[in-house]
Amino acid sequence: MKMNIQNNEFVDLCEKCFADNGLGDFCQPETLDLLCKMTENMLRVNAITNLTAITEPREIVLKHLADSLSAARYIPKGASVLDVGCGGGFPSLPLAIARPDLTVTGLDSTAKKTRYVAESAALLGLDNLKTLTGRAEELAHDPQYRESFDVCIARAVASLPILTELCLPFVKKGGKMVAMKARLDESEQTKAPQMLGATAFERHEFELVGEKESEARLILIADKQKPTPILYPRAYAQIKKKPL
Repeated sequence: MKMNIQNNEFVDLCEKCFADNGLGDFCQPETLDLLCKMTENMLRVNAITNLTAITEPREIVLKHLADSLSAARYIPKGASVLDVGCGGGFPSLPLAIARPDLTVTGLDSTAKKTRYVAESAALLGLDNLKTLTGRAEELAHDPQYRESFDVCIARAVASLPILTELCLPFVKKGGKMVAMKARLDESEQTKAPQMLGATAFERHEFELVGEKESEARLILIADKQKPTPILYPRAYAQIKKKPL
């Protein structure tokens, strides 16, 4: 698929979808220009390397761009944000584009994914986005990263108990964890936030509205009140075998 900002079709898709989902603040021309360039580059790279199964423009706008930006309202101005399991750059790239006040770090254990995100940031001139390659459960014990971010965000990476143990140790006191999900299974009920120094999750349910469809979405937020016990996060095998 070939796109550029002169082709108003993609811009029109973004403007309508964002307006329908309360994201009208992100319809500035410079923001839409960068989102178009990001998408064009993603599709070019995706033809060689599998980044996403979503390649139809209308679906990209709804399921990647609007979905990623739906979390922006819960992130304080000027926050440092860690995206755990950033994969193909969602929500890292759209957040860095639409919220230049943020300092975003995309973390993934797969080097080719963080390389893609870093190269995309360079291509788009985003000096507020950098990447980190490694395993979250290991890096969270590194003093350089432990409890050093205002917000730790993750988008559909793992079940909530596992995700919580991977994310909250990165969050500083007074910061927050933001988990983005399509739904929450009963098996994902957890007391992990309280065990890791945070409040219980606050639920924000909404519909992501498209032209031909709507999808249920859930954002869960836990506020960090005190340091996470040094035991956590455990080794991944332990986390998976006995979730909190």
